[in-house]
Amino acid sequence: MSNDVQDESHTIGRWLIERAAHTPHGVAIDDRGVTIDYADLARRARELADRLAEAGFGPGSRIATLAGNSIDHVVLFFGCALVGAAFVPLSWRQSTRELVDTLGRSDPQLLVVDDEFAVAAGEAVRELADPPLLAFLGTAGVENAVPPARDPQPARAVRDDDPLLIVYTSGSEAAPKGVILTHANCFWNNLALGRALPLGEGDVVLSVLPQFHVAAWNCQPLLAWWGGATVVLERSFDTERVLQLIRERRVTAMMGVPTQYAMLAESRGWDTSDLSSIRLALVGGATLPGAVRDAWQDRGIELVQGYGLTEAGPNVLHCPNGIAEGHEGAVGRPYPHVSVQIVDPDTLLPLRGEATGELWVRGPSVFAGYLGDPDATARAMHGDWLRTGDLVHRDRDGVFTVVDRLKDIFISGGENVAPAEVEHALGLHPLVTGAAVVGVPDPVWGERGVAFVTVRVGALVSADEIIAHARRTLAAFKVPVAVEVVERLPRSSIDKLARSRLRERARVIMASAQEVSHEHSR
Repeated sequence: MSNDVQDESHTIGRWLIERAAHTPHGVAIDDRGVTIDYADLARRARELADRLAEAGFGPGSRIATLAGNSIDHVVLFFGCALVGAAFVPLSWRQSTRELVDTLGRSDPQLLVVDDEFAVAAGEAVRELADPPLLAFLGTAGVENAVPPARDPQPARAVRDDDPLLIVYTSGSEAAPKGVILTHANCFWNNLALGRALPLGEGDVVLSVLPQFHVAAWNCQPLLAWWGGATVVLERSFDTERVLQLIRERRVTAMMGVPTQYAMLAESRGWDTSDLSSIRLALVGGATLPGAVRDAWQDRGIELVQGYGLTEAGPNVLHCPNGIAEGHEGAVGRPYPHVSVQIVDPDTLLPLRGEATGELWVRGPSVFAGYLGDPDATARAMHGDWLRTGDLVHRDRDGVFTVVDRLKDIFISGGENVAPAEVEHALGLHPLVTGAAVVGVPDPVWGERGVAFVTVRVGALVSADEIIAHARRTLAAFKVPVAVEVVERLPRSSIDKLARSRLRERARVIMASAQEVSHEHSR
């Protein structure tokens, strides 16, 4: 079955097979010192694809994972690509409640876990009325024996429009949505990335973003495996470890969020670290602070700021070749094969020349829709244009800068946080009657959430109790850094939550908390 995909021009499984034929002994992955060459990676992926096909998995199947970055996880990704099953990497940062919800929404036929997250997966699966089949990752697990599919799919060749990746992302609504990226979407995304910021056989790519993020696949790693580079995988982000890997593995390219670059520049080993091998350092997920950019420039490295969103594959804009100079906060110009326009958010009419408005994106890398949610898909699209919900400015040179988000999302440490999702979790506290969450600037995390809650009349509830409740129901990065109990939440004339009125108060609360923390550290 896995041989059939070679006839398709845009299917991603063929990348690995063709690369293995061209450079079989090149190192494809360095996973914490354990390496695998292209020939062995391709062999394992093809064998797994054959076992998946024999077990009844193929186009139309969804295979979810709960796993850290590893060779085994990449084998499963390419096995799915070769057989045509959609690969659904779920966040191991989710609480049990969140994981149950995401599994219910994605409805995978098979859930593959690694040992580290087996307990969490087991707890979540036990709460599902119709749980998926379970298997463990690796040569002793799913690669050795695939459980037979309960709903076998008919065998056929993999097509360009088959789903390849389904990535869950927080939107402006409470429930995360599954973004469907097809083989063609990922092909064009990586073709554009390769034309703008190429990688080849001589490159060593450091990948530290967790593989439940689209960027952990489509912002360098897949392009690296297409071009024959080595990908150095890490399961977590530790500044001293990253600096050691850059020096020892002679890392030439990396991708990170601004928080990670800030933490590296502030680490104790920064001044003496050897960064001379790096030629390309890509940054995304949020706007890069000037101080962080300057710190890396002082070490001779120009951080390449970019802009993207999962629904766009994710790459939309980038700032190579010193474009950012003289354009403070710029995120650059479009990647090849990506069309953008600025639209008046009220009239929905395109704006020409220098303008500020909502950014819309069009191109072959734009997603195929949200899994099981045609209404949300329709809201996100205007014809074949993707509405980003982001307010941007285009200057007279055609360089784009993100001004603000029309959506309420804020980004903490590179992770999207949907206020509505946090507010829903806070509302589960028996004494909380209402909640509003806003993101405020933070020097380390980019943004942190501050919550305002109303409680039952006469109830005595402390901020610490509410934060403790949030920790039991939310992933750590979504938990508000501060909570204030208020008599009422501000509303607009049509009874919508007037979140903007809370932002200034939230900044005061955050500044006060930082001042107290600073005093305690003296």
